[in-house]
Amino acid sequence: MARPGNEVSKLGIEALPVEPDTPEDIAIEEKRIVPVTLQPIVVPDGGLRAWLQVFGCWLVFFNVWGFTFCFGMFQDYYQTFLPGKTSSEISWIGTLASYLLIVVGTISGPLFDLGHYKVMLFGGAVVTCFGIMMLSLSTQYYQIVLTQGICTGLGCGVLYIPGIALTSRSFSRRRAVALGLVSCGAPFGGIIYTIVFDQLIHRIGFAWTVRVMGFIMIGTYLTAFPLLLWGTGNTGDISSGTARKLFDKSAFKDVPFWLYTWANFFLFTGYLVPFFYIPSYGQYKLGMSQSLALYSIVLAQGVSIVGRLIASATALRTGVMIPWLTCGTISAILNLAWTGTHSKASFMAYAALYGGFSGALIPLPPSIFPVVCPDPKVLGTRLGMAQSIGAIASLIGSPIAGALLGDGTNYLGLQLFSGLIMLVGAAMLVALWVSLVKMRQCKVLI
Repeated sequence: MARPGNEVSKLGIEALPVEPDTPEDIAIEEKRIVPVTLQPIVVPDGGLRAWLQVFGCWLVFFNVWGFTFCFGMFQDYYQTFLPGKTSSEISWIGTLASYLLIVVGTISGPLFDLGHYKVMLFGGAVVTCFGIMMLSLSTQYYQIVLTQGICTGLGCGVLYIPGIALTSRSFSRRRAVALGLVSCGAPFGGIIYTIVFDQLIHRIGFAWTVRVMGFIMIGTYLTAFPLLLWGTGNTGDISSGTARKLFDKSAFKDVPFWLYTWANFFLFTGYLVPFFYIPSYGQYKLGMSQSLALYSIVLAQGVSIVGRLIASATALRTGVMIPWLTCGTISAILNLAWTGTHSKASFMAYAALYGGFSGALIPLPPSIFPVVCPDPKVLGTRLGMAQSIGAIASLIGSPIAGALLGDGTNYLGLQLFSGLIMLVGAAMLVALWVSLVKMRQCKVLI
């Protein structure tokens, strides 16, 4: 029998009465509690180390994208170096490299998440430089595909993510400016490699010209990596330690995601076509010297630097969609106007204008993607999915254009293809803009 005032538990065991805490007891317990204050992670926004990392990543882009963008000079040279191969077959070399660059860069993201950034940097550089040196020994089509198409594409793809990520972690408010400057390394690389090729190819031959380009790569990588790795001894502040997913099936139900993806797909299907074929057009259609025809690429790449910077600055004031749609539409119209360039002056004017407006198509799309995918948990995964689909466009665009050209000098089909396919992409941008305003409740100026 339980005593009065006590309660009996369901197990039949008497429970002792619980006395409430007195103010003295509470005061004693509060003294025993050690307060823990979680300091917010402060992202630096500049400083010497951060801007040196920008320069380091600029050097990486100088090689990774610069060597890819200058393939037009190889396209022109291989038409005589590889007799019997069509323009379409030759263009597969350059598009395969650009495809692997984007796809490998996307799927290698989880390696960076797990902290393997040093292995990615040095491994990618070794593979890229090995491919360049082996290219200097290549004389057959399949050898060039293996070295320039596959080997350099794989190496550049592995290098793509670490440079961007290591730079991004050093900026917050100025991140867009920093990455805009980094992207300018690509046209600078295209300019330098084109000039080197033009000045040396007739003096020391193909093999040693390519080796000189390889030595430039080695020197720039040896300069870039110490700058990128300065202060990155603590892996924890760089990587999350958890690999993100490569695929998100819920994206298939998201209309803005698909409009973004297909807009990029159609724009990039036509984007690289002029960079691959304007040298041969100038040489075989307009009678320009090989040297002057190659400098049309230099002109386009040089003006694209200005175009990227102006577009990025405009996006800060008007939002991304206005400059993106404007530059995409004008680039498409310029490719259609390319059909009317029958003089050297009009051709060089086209090259300059196309380089300026099309240059904006590189830095702007990633800037709008956080609006397309507002969920940060799947943002990286979906961006990788979109880029992988866009890589297919880079792979097939120029070979299709080359097939329309064939072995002749009738560039009309090639020009119409690149212009019309980019107009389809511009129309998809309009649909994307409307969907973001309606489905994401965004302002008109996004």
